[in-house]
Amino acid sequence: MTRGTPTPETMTLHVPFRIVKRGGRKEMQMPDRVRPERTPDNTLVKALARAFRWKRMLDAGEFATIAELAEREGIAPSYMTRVLRLTLLAPDIVEAILDGKRFPEVTLAQVLEPFPVEWAAQPDHFGRTD
Repeated sequence: MTRGTPTPETMTLHVPFRIVKRGGRKEMQMPDRVRPERTPDNTLVKALARAFRWKRMLDAGEFATIAELAEREGIAPSYMTRVLRLTLLAPDIVEAILDGKRFPEVTLAQVLEPFPVEWAAQPDHFGRTD
């Protein structure tokens, strides 16, 4: 039987990072030499989920109009219309958002602005992924 070295109860780990504000939230920013894991932007993911859910509800005939669904959801029809446009995003862009491969500095507000419906034109509009 071998004896192991006792493990201390507490370990101290030194990791260089900065705290930065992004979209009203505080995030840790690692040094350039450290590649952070890709993390999805929860705000964008939630907006995508809502868009596809609302589209499914409209397509299924659960609601006759966007105004009717917006009233039920308690939001403005104009906002719902902008969010519903996210269902027109190219599949690779949707996948990139869900995988956390955000386009440079893309925020929900920017994605809700008018964008080209043609999938081929969207990467140039939003900026290319790495």
